Amino acid sequence: MSVPSTIDHSATGYSLAHAYWLAKASELAYKDEATIEKQARAWGFDQVQHHQTRFSPPFPLQDTQAYTAASDHMIITAFRGTEPVQIKDWLSDATTPPRPGPGGTGYVHHGFAEALESIYPEVQDALAEYRTNGQTVWFTGHSLGGALAMLAGARMYLEEPRLAADGVYTYGQPRTCDRLLAAAYNKGFKDRMYRFVNNNDTVPQMPPEPAYTHVSALRYIDSRGRLHETMPLLGSLTDRARGLTADALAPASDGVRDHFIDAYVTALEKNLT
Repeated sequence: MSVPSTIDHSATGYSLAHAYWLAKASELAYKDEATIEKQARAWGFDQVQHHQTRFSPPFPLQDTQAYTAASDHMIITAFRGTEPVQIKDWLSDATTPPRPGPGGTGYVHHGFAEALESIYPEVQDALAEYRTNGQTVWFTGHSLGGALAMLAGARMYLEEPRLAADGVYTYGQPRTCDRLLAAAYNKGFKDRMYRFVNNNDTVPQMPPEPAYTHVSALRYIDSRGRLHETMPLLGSLTDRARGLTADALAPASDGVRDHFIDAYVTALEKNLT
């Protein structure tokens, strides 16, 4: 298998190539507006909208950003993440209260809910404007962006089922919700949600259980960069230990290094080739 030259706008289900291109779309969310528009058009998306809002503390984020790119057959909304150190500080704040989840189902991390709320109406409007031809809709994001992509999918599914996304792909996503919402999500997004975790990436291990949990459909990238659909607990612990010893000079940095979006893109490209 080789890396396709561009995204397949007719994709409907899971494939490694589609996961790679949605990771590239998540990576693009970190760029400036001109770069996003230029690249999206090179990928065959002739319409692009940028979404950015500012909201206030107590959370150490000044804004939420995303973009929606549309063609005649596919729409992608990619949510931007944040710096690893910043999101680690945010997620380790044990005083953060949960708040009711989409459609009153379960609970979600208050900070994620606030961040999404600040931008969700814009995303809804963009989808309503662009989805005129029965296009497939995909949400994607890395880090904080992955949490927002997951929650946007949950809101649409639970509050507007007819607009439910065709798929959600996240990379280095933190725990976002409680078990009730996760169960509803797993049911509604069976074979449509894929959560990628790169070896010792620390962000998917926060905020702490049992208050928060992950949705299913894990795709685990081991210390050698190989992709697995499952990872037994013992094997995972052994592999994480191998990852920590891979850099003898800076083992503590492995969890941060594994979190960067380029590490995910590189690993997925390696598995394609």
